[in-house]
Amino acid sequence: MPRDIPPLAEVRRITEKKRDAWWTVMLVDPVATPLVRWIAKYTRATPNQLTWGAFLVGLGSAACFAQGDWRWLLLGAVLYHVSFIFDCMDGKLARLTGTGSVFGAWLDFVFDRIRVLVCSIALMGGQYARTDDVLYLWLALAVASLDALRYIDSLEIFKIRHGMRKQIKARMRAARKAENQAELAFMEDLLRENPEADLETDRDTVAPLEPLAPLEPVAPLEATATMESTAAPVSAPAPVPAARRRPAVVDLHQEFRRRFPWWVRCRNFLQRHRIRAHLISGIEFQMGVFIIGPAVDAVVATTVVSAALLLVFELAIIYKLLLSTRDFTRTINSFETAEERIPAATSVNS
Repeated sequence: MPRDIPPLAEVRRITEKKRDAWWTVMLVDPVATPLVRWIAKYTRATPNQLTWGAFLVGLGSAACFAQGDWRWLLLGAVLYHVSFIFDCMDGKLARLTGTGSVFGAWLDFVFDRIRVLVCSIALMGGQYARTDDVLYLWLALAVASLDALRYIDSLEIFKIRHGMRKQIKARMRAARKAENQAELAFMEDLLRENPEADLETDRDTVAPLEPLAPLEPVAPLEATATMESTAAPVSAPAPVPAARRRPAVVDLHQEFRRRFPWWVRCRNFLQRHRIRAHLISGIEFQMGVFIIGPAVDAVVATTVVSAALLLVFELAIIYKLLLSTRDFTRTINSFETAEERIPAATSVNS
């Protein structure tokens, strides 16, 4: 008996990410989302079963790549794309049916890395057997290494950003506790919730998260602390009604946006179409190597170009992280300055 599944428009809202790789948005979601709705409605398939299906189809793709002939390469490219569609469907099915698990996330990640490794060895090994050109062996090593680098780097950057946010939240919680105000919001979170927002012209509408009100930058914290400490008689501040609470907004990408204002406009345009600004990530790298290259019988050229573009975007992310750490240091210093002025002003009044 068919399960009660929402209409396709609602399924898209539930399952599709607000920001995703352009390859996924343009070439995967239009197929994967209707399929996920059909599977959820008429079958009892689980996300883990789709993960296994993606992995097995990926191994079939590797078997085709190993043959070396262009016809087999084309079939391998098609199978790799099918494998990636299944790989996207497992997460969508988990979000739609609420059947996701921590083990499923681990299985999906591990199978993805194994698939890339096996397919890179099969693709380049097949071409080496056909041409006896040792360049393909080096390309196999490069593809596997770059894929590992991309995901190791992303995990480390996530850990560093999480640590910075955690420290700022702790300092803000202490600073805001006595004021009975909303604690903190991060600009990147507000933009993620509002992909339609334009930082240049629409700054005050970037905060749809309840109970957030119009944005208050974190910079005025020092001045606010000084004003409160010098006000006449010392008394407990009146509680701020929930509807009037205004969170301080911390922008850890402020310096990057100031240096590259044109990129803000590009980001706004891309996010209005659900496309993330990181245009060449691990996904596009894989698609270039395992789909475009084999399909057009230009494995060397597409692999080199895909690798170069991936490195360019990874270096850009690292540079953006460097600037973000400077914003983090300035934010922490602003808390320390405010904390120093409060005791000084209190002692003057006493």
